[in-house]
Amino acid sequence: MKSTFISKINTLIDEEYLCSHKENQYFERKGLGDKDIKPTKIAEEIIGMLNADGGVLAFGVSDDGNIEDLNTLGNKLDGYRTLIFDFIHPACNVDLEEVVINGKLIFLYHIEQELERIFSRKDNEQVFIRVLDTNRKLDRDGVKKLEYDKTIRRFEEEYVADFEFEDLDKELLDEYKEKLNYKGDALDLLTKRYLANKKTGDYTIKNAAILLFTKDPEKYIPSASVRYIRYDGTEALTGIDLNIVKDERFENNIPRLITHLKTFLKTSFRDYYFLDITEGKFKKVPEYPEEAWLEAIVNALCHRSYNVQGNAIYIKHFDDRLEISNSGPLPAQVTIENIKNERFARNPRVARVLEDMGYVRQLNEGVSRIYESMEKSMLSVPEYKEANKNVYLILRNRISNHSKTIHNAVIDAIEKNWNIFNATQHKILSYLFRNQSATKEELAIYCQTHSNTMGRNLNQFIEMDIVERLSEKQRDADALYIFKKP
Repeated sequence: MKSTFISKINTLIDEEYLCSHKENQYFERKGLGDKDIKPTKIAEEIIGMLNADGGVLAFGVSDDGNIEDLNTLGNKLDGYRTLIFDFIHPACNVDLEEVVINGKLIFLYHIEQELERIFSRKDNEQVFIRVLDTNRKLDRDGVKKLEYDKTIRRFEEEYVADFEFEDLDKELLDEYKEKLNYKGDALDLLTKRYLANKKTGDYTIKNAAILLFTKDPEKYIPSASVRYIRYDGTEALTGIDLNIVKDERFENNIPRLITHLKTFLKTSFRDYYFLDITEGKFKKVPEYPEEAWLEAIVNALCHRSYNVQGNAIYIKHFDDRLEISNSGPLPAQVTIENIKNERFARNPRVARVLEDMGYVRQLNEGVSRIYESMEKSMLSVPEYKEANKNVYLILRNRISNHSKTIHNAVIDAIEKNWNIFNATQHKILSYLFRNQSATKEELAIYCQTHSNTMGRNLNQFIEMDIVERLSEKQRDADALYIFKKP
């Protein structure tokens, strides 16, 4: 589809975006064929966005991306022009843009999030909030939690006194302008994205812009950095037993931090072999799937409490696990139990820009992707916990107890002879690979075969120098079988 820019308020929205972009936290379509398109329903969707992170509601565009014509509503159309005043309380910051595409009229409601007030329907006081691509009605307890959550968002809205404009990362700002198809001045773009303010020709910059677009955010916000610590072993020791082997600090704006950390961590993680039993091949895979640790770092950068100064984001790398921590508790609506499905951005301005720039596809889908990518790699379920007013994510690997010490000669022998091994022998190799060692009886039970049959299979592996028996006794029911050591 040829891109034709249709919005003067949000330059990101062209016809392709309008028709094809996935509905998410910031974008919703409403077509004339939807089940309920009364003005009150549209008002509820807008209320949800006002109470969350803002966004755009495109009325007159169906779910499958067809441009319809609101003129077919006739004299009912004025009800959609005034619904902001008729059904939303208190007065809100919503711009209605009427756009004609190929002779067809649609409405774009541009909705600015509100940091302090809670919005509701004027006629019945019902409160809604948008989470991902759905609108939720809040009960009384939910409204109280929303009030609390809004108070912790204010830090990114604070203006920075005595800001030096040469500290802006102009190259990154140009990249942002290109992403948004914006042709004007970069400072005006920051103003349009509510990251700055312009008054009598002078600009003032908000904390969110410092975090996103300055070359050294720590100049203005202490500890706006990430610290990586590599330990030798599975615990952090101190004193004469200090086991830190690498300690790196990363200081930059959030987009640059993501890029630098991605490159650095790729070289910091080890590879190990995984036995693909469908092909009989040992495949080299990373210590942790990139999608898991990168999403975790992006989430930490998005959701940490930057007002809690003196406490950087920590990435602690142990032999058996990766711990990523950021300051601040979980938002009130998010718990350890619902973290895969619930969403509330602690720093919504930051989150919106990162999504604009493609660093995240949709916030808190990322948490689900962390779980999914760890599962696909057959690694442990991610562990979230809250302690000391911090949030911790723990990713565990399988290297410390993994058959990573399999000798190359053993790998070659298994791959070379895989097709001549029988199904029981495939199971034996798979079990040993996962568990490192086993008795003959354990293998017989696992493979559902007789002990004598298991003995013959193991003896064949011993003759081929694939397996060895760890026992000096000729008859030992507890003898362990392992892969042959060099």
